[in-house]
Amino acid sequence: MPGPKPSSFEPDLSLPKRVDVVVIGGGIIGASTALELAERGQSVLLCEKGQIGGEQSSRNWGWVRLGMRDPREIPLMIEALRLWKGLDARLGRETGYRQTGILFGCATDRDLADHQRWMRNLEPYQAQAAIVSGKALDALLPGNELPLKGALHTPGDGRAEPQWAAPAIAEGARDRGATVMTGCAVRSVETAAGRISGVMTERGRVSCDAVVLAGGAWSRLFAGNAGIFLPQLKVLNTVMRTSPVEDGPAPALWSGGFAIRKRADGGYTVASGTENMVDLVPDSFRLAWRFLPAFAQDWRSLRFRLGRRWAEEAREPRRWAPAEVTPFERCRVLDPEPSEKVLRRAWAEARKAFPALDRAEIVQSWAGMIDVTPDAIPVISGVDDLPGMFIATGFSGHGFGIGPGAGRLMADLVTGVVPCVDPQAFRLSRFTDGSKVRPDPGY
Repeated sequence: MPGPKPSSFEPDLSLPKRVDVVVIGGGIIGASTALELAERGQSVLLCEKGQIGGEQSSRNWGWVRLGMRDPREIPLMIEALRLWKGLDARLGRETGYRQTGILFGCATDRDLADHQRWMRNLEPYQAQAAIVSGKALDALLPGNELPLKGALHTPGDGRAEPQWAAPAIAEGARDRGATVMTGCAVRSVETAAGRISGVMTERGRVSCDAVVLAGGAWSRLFAGNAGIFLPQLKVLNTVMRTSPVEDGPAPALWSGGFAIRKRADGGYTVASGTENMVDLVPDSFRLAWRFLPAFAQDWRSLRFRLGRRWAEEAREPRRWAPAEVTPFERCRVLDPEPSEKVLRRAWAEARKAFPALDRAEIVQSWAGMIDVTPDAIPVISGVDDLPGMFIATGFSGHGFGIGPGAGRLMADLVTGVVPCVDPQAFRLSRFTDGSKVRPDPGY
């Protein structure tokens, strides 16, 4: 079964000879960056090898959350929440955003203590959060049969529709003058006098002063061909959607064995709250020691397997010339197989928690490749030794909700204005400057 279908998008047909900025990747990060740059009067070319929002940007859970984030992401997520609230009006299009709140279930006293400690990260920002239990929890989740001690409730959080959002934002960028091309892979960057001077696409060359690499799971491969070290791996997450059903939960919920959020069509997106698949590939061993702290912290939620992706990635060229066909042209949309085992477990847990879901049917299932970094926070950064080159990638499963904020921060860096938040934590150089690189759960 193919993955979810993003909203239809009619691309531009003519490749410009010159622009100020080329953005590589038409997911929510690339589209948001293009929107922000175009609003500031920059001439922008957004190049997508496949379709807008065709990969992880349309395959994620659709959560727009501040709750339970790495503390280093909190200031940027607060900015993103502010942007989401006005995004539909700004674009003149529907993204499906609704502020509905999100709940993070606590099955044990230790879970409760961890979530209470995490809440301290919000104190400088006056963001709402509370531990709810008993009747207060049941009022938020009527009809639930969850054996919970309580839950962390973040009422300012919400949801949006992944299949709608990236195309709507890309349309907004084009309304403001950006050129948006699909089926147009960027093959390589070009330099002159030690800085970015252009890109070579499969349709020809474009001169530019800056390039933003927002290629998601493909970013490491592209960066490597440009001589840029970017430690990034891929993790597979499996998701399903149901038919519409009445009396299901309104807030999104994470509760151990499953995660669920209501969709605009009245159905639900359901996924495992704890299981992600990691395909062993050559990069797994090249980068193993850098990812050891993350693997040690999350080992309970990771399932490692050796399959055909090893051979696929081993055969993939890591260097190519501008005139050569690239891996990005050979795979327009990364559409991995979902794990039926994970789906069965998550669906069983969701129906046990909410008997109303017994009336729903599974309409579709899919999987997506999440781009992850060793510390599970993104790179939003210039490349120190290549002026004009910028990277926005490695969002580690947190990219959809934070996307509008990440686009604003990236545009700030490209245009040289005072950034909306301190970008220090997201610098690319943290992987090579001796910094301690590891995830921070915030408690």
